[in-house]
Amino acid sequence: MHESAVDKIVAKARTGDPSSIGSLYDLYAARVYRFVLVRVHQPSDAEDLLQRIFLKVIEALPGYQPRGLPFAAWLFRIARNTVIDHDRTRREHSTLDEIAERTDQRAGPEELAEVAFERAAIRAALELLTSEQRDVITYRFFAGLSPREIGVLMDRREGAIRALQFRAIQTLRESLATGADLLASGLSA
Repeated sequence: MHESAVDKIVAKARTGDPSSIGSLYDLYAARVYRFVLVRVHQPSDAEDLLQRIFLKVIEALPGYQPRGLPFAAWLFRIARNTVIDHDRTRREHSTLDEIAERTDQRAGPEELAEVAFERAAIRAALELLTSEQRDVITYRFFAGLSPREIGVLMDRREGAIRALQFRAIQTLRESLATGADLLASGLSA
């Protein structure tokens, strides 16, 4: 949806219009959920945090001022801060292997092993990134934010965000290629 259309919905939502608030939820809930799930790893926690985030958004909407910034940047700043608060109060997280086992009960042992390996490789590759690169990848590909929106969130220029994204993708490609080569050499030995 175009930014000007979102701004019109936000203006109505600021007055407490329930259908406009519902429209904002419909527009952003899936993206916010993906963003949160990548960070907390537990679907039930992500669902709870999604509701908490939108409650905070509804409470803060009357005081929202666009100031030339995209609404999504404001919303995802609330989401990011809510996740940080959650992490501070709860340090336990499921491993990707546990999530794979819970989410795909129909897969056989070979498929589960492959999924677990791929997730472990991706997790390891993401850990090689700087925290800023990891944030850009999360915002861009899991939350679906534009480089401009990410720039607002991270207080960086759009060009800097694009450069961080480029370097992060390059690092991920190299890491995942190295991991695949190691796996192939281990299987052939």
